[in-house]
This record gives sequence, C-alpha cells and structure tokens, in this order.
Amino acid sequence: MNFLKNLFGAGGQSNKDAYYIYVKPKMCQEIVEVRINMKNDLSPTEDYSGYWVRKVASATRCPFQAEMTLYFDKSRKLLSREIENGEFVTQEAYMQFVGE
Repeated sequence: MNFLKNLFGAGGQSNKDAYYIYVKPKMCQEIVEVRINMKNDLSPTEDYSGYWVRKVASATRCPFQAEMTLYFDKSRKLLSREIENGEFVTQEAYMQFVGE
C-alpha cells in the first residue's frame, strides 16, 4: 500500500499540484479520500477573484454521497469549504480508517 501512495502521491499534500480532503458521508462509517487537481479541476469564480471546485465523494459500502464545494484565492490557497450530506475529517482519521 505504501508503494502505491508513494507512486501516486496519495495521503498528503506532498504534491503541490494536488489537494487532498477527507470526507465521511452521512450515515457511513467509511472515510473517503478526495483528490483535487489544482491545475485542472479549479474553475474561476464569477468575478475572477479566485477559484472554486465542486466534488462528490462516494463511499464503496454506503449509498450516500457527500457533495463538497471549496473556494480558493488567486494563489490557489483554500479560503473556505462547504459540505452537504457528510462531514470533513482529518487526514489522521483517514489514516486510522485505512489501518496505517
């Protein structure tokens, strides 16, 4: 498993082109890692003052999906985030969930 994480850069923000968030969909015990490609996934805001992205996270063992909207400034630093049908969790919680 560590080989795959090193190969693809998962599990942290070591890759500056990717941003990772960790989500627990409502009524699920599973925690999902969501990768945002900072070069390709972001769209400019209407007033061009920054960027935004909407992502949907689906757990493999749960029928519910969590929908996230994240807002970034012009430097692509996170300003705020919103979630529907789920909650944000820490990377540490995700690592415990996957057993590392």
